[in-house]
Amino acid sequence: METSKIIRHALKFAIKRAQTELALNLPSVSKLFKIAFPLVLGGLILWWMYRDFDWNGLWDALNDGMNWTWMWLSMPFGVLAQVLRAARWRQALEPLDERPRLSSCVHAVFLSYASSLVVPRVGEVLRCGVLKKYDGTSFTKSLGTVVTERMVDSLLMLLLAALTVLLQVKVFMVFFAETGVSFEELAGRFSAAGYWVTAACLLVVLVFLAVLAKRLAWFNHTRNLLRNVVDGVLSLRNVRHVPIYIMYSFGIWASYFLHFYLTFYCFSYTSGLGITAALIAFVVGTFAVLVPTPNGAGPWHFAVKTILVLYGVCESDAVVFVLIVHTLQTLLVILLGLYAAGALAFTRRRCLAGGEDGTE
Repeated sequence: METSKIIRHALKFAIKRAQTELALNLPSVSKLFKIAFPLVLGGLILWWMYRDFDWNGLWDALNDGMNWTWMWLSMPFGVLAQVLRAARWRQALEPLDERPRLSSCVHAVFLSYASSLVVPRVGEVLRCGVLKKYDGTSFTKSLGTVVTERMVDSLLMLLLAALTVLLQVKVFMVFFAETGVSFEELAGRFSAAGYWVTAACLLVVLVFLAVLAKRLAWFNHTRNLLRNVVDGVLSLRNVRHVPIYIMYSFGIWASYFLHFYLTFYCFSYTSGLGITAALIAFVVGTFAVLVPTPNGAGPWHFAVKTILVLYGVCESDAVVFVLIVHTLQTLLVILLGLYAAGALAFTRRRCLAGGEDGTE
């Protein structure tokens, strides 16, 4: 009898200990999942695409099958896109009385793109932290400007996508058919009642979060942080020299496109496709990058390869194209990140007064 009691107590203790350790390690598990999931997802897609790939064809293309001059000519546009993004970001911070150095903004953007190769989207937060650390810029205000930046980029991307779809509707219809996307099936799964139920659930969640936030002890601090983020989002209203901001925005996407388009001239089977085919592949690839994998690895390969095949490129050649182009452009991002990390190591910090959250 005593033995059974001891066993029961021992089991209860072991269960409580396991629960405690799990609770303590939950943040680490969550972080590990955020890092591992994109890598695994991208790896599985890449494995599926290249499981029967003839790697000898890749080496032949690298040695004799491509024109490296066009590849080198495309690289400066990849750098220019990030520099213009940094200049536009600095301009958006000025109405908030934040004036970081342009060099710090450039290094922060370089570092953000490189870090996002490891953990997708982490770079958006990291670059705000860099400005906070080296120039004393309010973290929450700069984060708000990043949100605004994404909104502007999304609008431009949607406009470009709409224009591209109008130019080549048939190609997109074939693309959706080839990839198994059916808008009729997606829409048919939702009835009118389904939309109302979904909206009601979202409303309940929002109300619950609002009530919970008010009852938390740190709500006042959170409200101050939120106010800074909102100020950053609304900073676009007070940007000086709006034409320059617009020029930066169009310049960023023009640079991204040229960074991609010029690589078409590296290969004989893509050099004659024309700018329209490149534009469609660019738009589809840009949306594929939204899938959380390092630099869109996997989804980008599949999307661009599919477009090239629709335009008559042999599948094996299309696979070689996406593998070489994506790999070299990713290496450029890594090199810029390493350069930024080295440059920041020799950058003097500005000593500015401010709270931990960047507010005065």
